[in-house]
Amino acid sequence: MEDLINIERESLKESSIHSLDGRVKLIITFIIIIFAVATQSITTLILMEIYLILLIFLSNVSPSYAIKRLILILPFGGFIAIFQPFIRPGDVIWTGPLGVDMTLQGIIFGALLLGKVMVSVTAVILLSSTTSMQELVGSARRIGVPPDFAMLLNLTVRYLFFFYDELERIRNAQKTRCFDIWNKNVPYLWRLRKVGETIAMMFLRAYEQGERVYLSMLSRGYTPESRMYTASSTIGKRDMLFVAANIMILAVLHIIQTLLPVMR
Repeated sequence: MEDLINIERESLKESSIHSLDGRVKLIITFIIIIFAVATQSITTLILMEIYLILLIFLSNVSPSYAIKRLILILPFGGFIAIFQPFIRPGDVIWTGPLGVDMTLQGIIFGALLLGKVMVSVTAVILLSSTTSMQELVGSARRIGVPPDFAMLLNLTVRYLFFFYDELERIRNAQKTRCFDIWNKNVPYLWRLRKVGETIAMMFLRAYEQGERVYLSMLSRGYTPESRMYTASSTIGKRDMLFVAANIMILAVLHIIQTLLPVMR
């Protein structure tokens, strides 16, 4: 949850990337991810990663913060890429203990997979670091996401911070009673019981808060046909220039990929 707070803090900074329309950033991010997934050139992926890092630098997002998030997320995809040289058939370039072979095709495929994951994760980090969660929900609504799904997403975003505050209150109350979950002098079963009580308390408060909010919504005339209010906004020239520049860059990268098939 602390990472969630940091993401929101970074998204409230001011820069030319932050001020762009949320719809533009959302659509460009999807296009970049689709392009990265479809490309078969390592050179193209490296150039895309450099371009995204440059955008992060221009957006005034803390480089250490972006690198930390990338390192935290990357192992989920990188773990699969690491094993590709050993499980993918092809030309054997090294034989290890127990007859484990490393193939050239496996190395190339693993590098491609790792590059795709890095570009996709970096694009998402750039989007989430320059766009607040509320703006993301509103942008998704304006580009045609179903109203029910948008409302659920909106409520989820609101409740994440609410329950973070609730969890902090519970933890502070436990600290005043000298409870430390990492204290090895405390019996393990007792610590486990306290963690269970905390989880149960969170579920109970979530249920009570949900009931209160639902009754409040009904008292204000909410019905299944009600629709979430979405503030209107216009796409300006800067947004159009950003879209055009990104499409042009992706077109150039596609040409490079076509001209350099050897680098696959």
